Amino acid sequence: MKILVVGSGGREHAFIDKFRTDDPDAEIFAAPGNPGMAEAATCVDVASGNVEGLATLARSHGIDLTVVGPEAPLADGIADRFEADGLPVFGPSAAAARLESSKAFAKDLMRANGVPTAAFRNFTDVGAARAYIDAHPEPLVVKASGLAAGKGAIVCETRAEALAALEAVMVESRFGTAGAEVVVEEFMEGVELSVFFLADGARAVPLLTSRDYKRIDEGDVGLNTGGMGAYSPAAPCAPDFLDEVRATVADPVLRAMAAAGTPYRGFLYVGLMLTSEGPKVVEFNCRLGDPETQAVLPLTASDLIDPLGAVARGESLAGWRPEARPGAALVTVVASAGYPESSDSGRPIRLPDVSPDVARIYHAGTALSDGELVTAGGRVFGVTGLGSTLAEAAETSRRVASEISFEGAQWRSDIGWHELEPGRVEEPWGALLTSA
Repeated sequence: MKILVVGSGGREHAFIDKFRTDDPDAEIFAAPGNPGMAEAATCVDVASGNVEGLATLARSHGIDLTVVGPEAPLADGIADRFEADGLPVFGPSAAAARLESSKAFAKDLMRANGVPTAAFRNFTDVGAARAYIDAHPEPLVVKASGLAAGKGAIVCETRAEALAALEAVMVESRFGTAGAEVVVEEFMEGVELSVFFLADGARAVPLLTSRDYKRIDEGDVGLNTGGMGAYSPAAPCAPDFLDEVRATVADPVLRAMAAAGTPYRGFLYVGLMLTSEGPKVVEFNCRLGDPETQAVLPLTASDLIDPLGAVARGESLAGWRPEARPGAALVTVVASAGYPESSDSGRPIRLPDVSPDVARIYHAGTALSDGELVTAGGRVFGVTGLGSTLAEAAETSRRVASEISFEGAQWRSDIGWHELEPGRVEEPWGALLTSA
């Protein structure tokens, strides 16, 4: 079996770690990969955005399965290009990936198909958006419609903050062309949760639940980031919770996409808010979330190569159900100084020795300089602690994170606090889930 993983971050390192476990004899390639992946795969210097180069790589090496990690190549049509060449690829077409690449498209699709989500309006005219915000109840949310590296949603306590956010997104182009269209929506009160589905165009099969933490500082304050940590599984769900999400969210979306002639095949990430009115969709992603992947995959006992390969070949997931390992996993992201506003690269790194049965260190932003491991990005590592309980997984993750050494390293020591310290929130997290 020859497998190509496209990408260079912690999510892709977690894929390779999982595939190596599933099939120790597989020949795995990463493009472009990173030094951590190079321990289990052959890294090839082809950028994740170089669709033609990746297609040539897959043909020349006889790749049996390509798995695309990041969203940008999917939005740019890598799956369409591979399928045109008869190359098996796991990931949605560019048209289907609009669920992530256009929040406006996703919101319109949800409204048309009865998928629960926040009330909203889409705007391409800044004047019309200002007028709408002026009359909108506080708080509210302003979102860049396009891809913004997970940072395009701005929660605004007041209309004045929302107008400032609108100015930054549409006028100052803080997120580039991603802000040419904006979504202004009501603020949803509740508990956030991530659910990942494998979709074959007609059916969706869920993996474990997870929760991620976007804010840079402890207590969920400070600037928004691509993710500072995550854990899985999230608090115990009512027995039919995932069935409800599949029936009210995933299934209607898949039916709508298929009816439009753009069947959705790949990972479908559903970001949920568990409100007093039930689960509502915050956003969709056309790939697995990062760092949530680094918590979910180590707990996934079932082989993933076969179902991903089946979908990549246009086959069905009928009859496949994943099994989970007992226990919990918690990821602490170790980031560079200045992140998320900047990244401090080139700092030498010292890593501790850890058993993979206890913890995994996933490389997210590393490089080699004269044979020495150095920082090369904002988020440098994801440290996944494993344990029989969430508390045990958290203790391991934080201990190993503290043993990673490079100048300016920063990390949060409170990932998972919603469950580990439920007294800090007004509404216990578990109560919301079990009543969903």
